[in-house]
Amino acid sequence: MSEIVLGYIPCKNKKEAEKIAKNLVEKRLIACSNIIPSISSCYKIEGKICNETESLLLIKTAKTKKKIVSNEIKKMHSYKLPCIGFLKFDDLNKEYELWVKQRSY
Repeated sequence: MSEIVLGYIPCKNKKEAEKIAKNLVEKRLIACSNIIPSISSCYKIEGKICNETESLLLIKTAKTKKKIVSNEIKKMHSYKLPCIGFLKFDDLNKEYELWVKQRSY
């Protein structure tokens, strides 16, 4: 099992995702990010079904940094209750894992 995790963070828009990603890279909390600029989201809030466009921020970091990364994202995110989830890699090529470790430790 890899020591690297993938973070899943929907954001209000691409600009917000870029701001969060840049901050996390500069602080060496993540090695890198990917931004999917436009995703369609559907959810129910206060009895109303909403369809919105968001941007998806994907980040790669060390498993040991999940808590500090989450706290940093909460400080910058515009949502009152942002989704900040982490997925484990079952299998990750060792060269890439080393590259991520060198940038986020």
